[in-house]
Amino acid sequence: MKKMLSVLILFASITCIGQTSCDVLIQNGRIIDGTGNSWFYGDVAVKDGKILAVGKLAGYTATKIIDANKMIIAPGFIDVHGHVESGIFQWPTADNYIYDGVTTVITGNCGGSASNLKYFFKRIDSLHPSINIATLVGHNTVREKVMHRDNRLPTFEDQQKMESLVKEAMQEGAVGISTGLIYIPGTFANTEEVVGLAKAASRYNGVYASHIRNEESKAVEAITEAINIGKVANIPVEISHFKIGGKANWGKSNITLALVQQARQEGLDVTIDQYPYTASSTNLGVRLPDWAFAGGADSLKMRLHTAAIRAQIKKEMLAQLRKYKFKNYSYCVVANYSADSSYNGKSITEINKLMGRRSKAAFEAETIMDMVEKGGAQMVYHSMNEDDVKYIMRYPFCMTGADAGVPVPGKGMPHPRGYGTNARVLGKYVREEKVITLEEAIRRMTSQAAQKFQLKDRGLLKEGMAADIVIFDDKTVIDHATFEQPHQYSTGFYYILVNGQLVVDNSKHTGVRSGVALFGPGYKR
Repeated sequence: MKKMLSVLILFASITCIGQTSCDVLIQNGRIIDGTGNSWFYGDVAVKDGKILAVGKLAGYTATKIIDANKMIIAPGFIDVHGHVESGIFQWPTADNYIYDGVTTVITGNCGGSASNLKYFFKRIDSLHPSINIATLVGHNTVREKVMHRDNRLPTFEDQQKMESLVKEAMQEGAVGISTGLIYIPGTFANTEEVVGLAKAASRYNGVYASHIRNEESKAVEAITEAINIGKVANIPVEISHFKIGGKANWGKSNITLALVQQARQEGLDVTIDQYPYTASSTNLGVRLPDWAFAGGADSLKMRLHTAAIRAQIKKEMLAQLRKYKFKNYSYCVVANYSADSSYNGKSITEINKLMGRRSKAAFEAETIMDMVEKGGAQMVYHSMNEDDVKYIMRYPFCMTGADAGVPVPGKGMPHPRGYGTNARVLGKYVREEKVITLEEAIRRMTSQAAQKFQLKDRGLLKEGMAADIVIFDDKTVIDHATFEQPHQYSTGFYYILVNGQLVVDNSKHTGVRSGVALFGPGYKR
């Protein structure tokens, strides 16, 4: 009787295995699971938005079967540095990210986030974008809400209000706090203020992500400040878009990166992220001294129309230019200028000539001030060195972040990083130049990013994890966006799943919007 029962149980088990069903079955691929381990041949089964099984999967049936044909199967990429607060609601399919293999974006960087995170998350889950979205709470957003754009230190009451807002944001689901210490009003804050807010985020196991005070001549001091904030506040640190700008500073990435390495050796959780380009992108106003913006637009206009003050602003602008060893502002190219879109794609030097002014830096500074007064512009700054980019990329604790939003296709001349960051790493720096290995690049784009921002069910191809999956051809994947023609999608990504739903099928966006809001460890439902 016992022998017969055992045979029946065995037969039932075999029958069950033979009838294992799933929603999507990906077969015949080279699996890179996100751990950094080498690829292996296998299959991935997906059911109910989760990864059901990984390995050699015989006897599985599925509604949708994908033959990966020896292409790479990897976890969906996590972009750790985004700015999608407004763009995602205009273009919820997020094609620029999806076609670059990105399934999750961490937004709210550089000190700027949605001002009401509870409402922001509600809008995300009502919208159902094609990507998952997590967010930091922005220091600049918090400071402006309490102190407006005042150039002063906070009172005790101001500090308490700001810390309370950070606490509230962490409970609403923020993954940490970000700073943008070159932007108004964050630039007016001292280290002590930031430490207090970082401590508030630390109590909810958040991350401190910082656009540091200076990425050029004072980068050492700025990096040291970020590390010290993490140490005093007892919070993990992420230094955003790690770089070294200005000709005078080219070749010094070994000095700045050594600070991060030393911090880690001392037991501090400090990591960095990077976009793989020699040009940065931010607003035109950063060319003016910070103090010119104190008090808001009316105060700025008053200063620009007061001869003595305008002369002082120009003097400081030109001193900065000389310090960076640039002869003029030809390295500054307009990405989007609302006041006159014909300027888009032109350098300040070219615009200055169009205005009939002499081709000298002093006149170009006048052109910049005029443009700032009319609302400013989003810019692309060609101020970095390729050797520094590669040196930083080789560092194993360097993640990938496009520092982009969701652009409206064809509008303006945005930085190409918004379209091609991940494909550029995989095509140019992995396949062509062999700066890092394929497995290492994917580890940084997936599990390392998930670990840093505590996205506990993302970043690995593992049973029970969320089924965010990319299937791409490592032999052909490449970026196409350029500074001259930025609105071009990457190619080489053939299938992409977000929460188990097929968003890209045979290289075409299906229109599926299966992304969700992701919450930090302090989230209180």
